[in-house]
Amino acid sequence: MKAVVQDRYGEAEVLQLREVERPRPGADEVLVRVRAAGVDPGVWHLMAGLPRPVRLASGLRTPRNPVRGMDAAGVVEEVGANVTAFRPGDEVFGVCEGSFAEYALARPGRLAPKPAGLTFEQAAALPISGCTALQALRDTGGLRAGQHVLVIGAAGGVGSFAVQVAKLLGAEVTGVCSTGKTELVRSLGADRVLDYTREEITEGGHRYDLVVDTAGNRPLALLRQVLTPRGTLVIVGGESAGGWLQGLDRQLRAMVLSPFVGQRLRTLVAQTRTADLRHLAEAAEQGRLVSVLDRGYPLEQAADAVRHVHTGHARGKVVLTV
Repeated sequence: MKAVVQDRYGEAEVLQLREVERPRPGADEVLVRVRAAGVDPGVWHLMAGLPRPVRLASGLRTPRNPVRGMDAAGVVEEVGANVTAFRPGDEVFGVCEGSFAEYALARPGRLAPKPAGLTFEQAAALPISGCTALQALRDTGGLRAGQHVLVIGAAGGVGSFAVQVAKLLGAEVTGVCSTGKTELVRSLGADRVLDYTREEITEGGHRYDLVVDTAGNRPLALLRQVLTPRGTLVIVGGESAGGWLQGLDRQLRAMVLSPFVGQRLRTLVAQTRTADLRHLAEAAEQGRLVSVLDRGYPLEQAADAVRHVHTGHARGKVVLTV
């Protein structure tokens, strides 16, 4: 089968399209014929091996799993002996490690039936970013109807879902994005949009019950300024220069400071679970949640897709068609 692989850590040029052996499912695994694969910022981090702590899980010197990609939508090709939730021919979406390939393996607990009416590309955009948004707001953020939410990075992969999920949960939503993306964020349901090129989040004196920072780089002190005294900050990403922490220092400082202040300062490492995938699928089938697709690339242009996502300029999600 064709797959996008890497033999070493580095920039996008380390990604190569090659013929590799097709995986075989174990007793508790599902083999998926991938039709589309989502490209999220995590792909770049695993490709580059940055920040350095990533390599503790992915391989110290070289990638343990050379095939990139996680988000996927496709058709079940084969199931292991212990799998009862799916059968060959089922259309599914979820997380398959090594999804930048014609076939990839998945655990049943990380898959769900593909939402009816969605294309494979739309479904592939949903798993990691959608689950991250849902868990940041509902679980870590404890969002309640009527609360005021600030979503930083509201036009990105996680942010575009976070705006919509927050509205579904009954919140009043303010989205932060650049000038060219303000109309997109409004179309997703945001009650108010801040153009960060013209206005900092602290201007205007607004305070929020919940701030969700999706891959931002604002200082922790500035984020706390816009929280209510008992508000919650959820950091789901961060980007900065340097090989060791690259923004993780903000998360670490938040964890250390949180017990000593009235505000709840939290970080999130989302888990893709069937229950949450089904929840998102139901909303998508009802037209209450949409996947914003920036652009699609063929599998052989995976390196270009990863570069585009890493620039931070994508509107919503980028997908590969397989």
